[in-house]
Amino acid sequence: MILAGDIGATKTVLALFSIEKGVAGGEIHQTRFESGKYDSLEEVIEEFLAQTNVHPVAACFGVAGPVNNQQSQITNLPWSISAENIRKTFEIEKVILLNDLESIATAVPYLAEEDVFTLNQGVTDPRGNVAIVAPGTGLGTAFLVWTGESYKALASEGGHTSFSPENMQEIELLKFLKRRYKHVSFERICSGSHLPNIYEFFLDQQSYQEPDWLRKELEQVDDRTPIIVQAALEHKADICEATLDMFVNILGSAISNMAITILPSGGIYLGGGIPPRILERLKQPDFLHAIANKGRFFELCSNMPVHVILTPKAALFGAAYHGLMAMADS
Repeated sequence: MILAGDIGATKTVLALFSIEKGVAGGEIHQTRFESGKYDSLEEVIEEFLAQTNVHPVAACFGVAGPVNNQQSQITNLPWSISAENIRKTFEIEKVILLNDLESIATAVPYLAEEDVFTLNQGVTDPRGNVAIVAPGTGLGTAFLVWTGESYKALASEGGHTSFSPENMQEIELLKFLKRRYKHVSFERICSGSHLPNIYEFFLDQQSYQEPDWLRKELEQVDDRTPIIVQAALEHKADICEATLDMFVNILGSAISNMAITILPSGGIYLGGGIPPRILERLKQPDFLHAIANKGRFFELCSNMPVHVILTPKAALFGAAYHGLMAMADS
């Protein structure tokens, strides 16, 4: 068996796969854990292996943070992860850490037709670069390049590039956020943990009234993003609709910067937990316009295919694929 994991700030998903049957054969056992309830990944692995009573020969984890020398500090969670420590602790023959977006990218070539929704058909180069942008708890990015034989996934921390306003209102948003953060990245806006920054900006600007029912609901929860997004999708509050509108357009701007940087003629894929939930909003033309809004390169960006990854298992499957390939090469 190989142990695969999708390690995020909100959730950790672990699963066992048969080396003989591969990822296509499906998970033998899968469990979802709330990351915040544990002090380390080792605690989660220990509980999972106790459930399964299986000793895997290899493990591969997609982790939500940069990986350096097979070690990682999770960006939005106080976990330090070491592949070597996990290998020794659980006596596993081979342990690999991947950035979580690198893991999603690894899975992209294997996605089935039902795993994606196409927002823009575009013109696909079957050997062209591929971009992955994933707004979830944070904002992750990665990309794929063709090696001559197959695609190779490469990690990136592009979600932390500096926010670049596109209009006067976004300039005011930048000024508002500069009072909070030394560095205002796209992640400070286009992520589940920071979408409420936009909402608070509108309150600060007195642009919209906050309904009493909405204020009371928001006061009762730690994570305000689901309430704001749902109210926007149901057209229940103007301030929530404006918040989601700005979120979508700035996300499009972040994607457009990546588009002209790596020229993903093979397609742009939106991963993470947020895009499938706001799919109806992403279908509106302003989102694709924001992606293409690059002046003289408008037509080039307009022809890039844009897809939403619907399956929540992409990062998990990518970790499993990478681990299985590493075992086959060893």
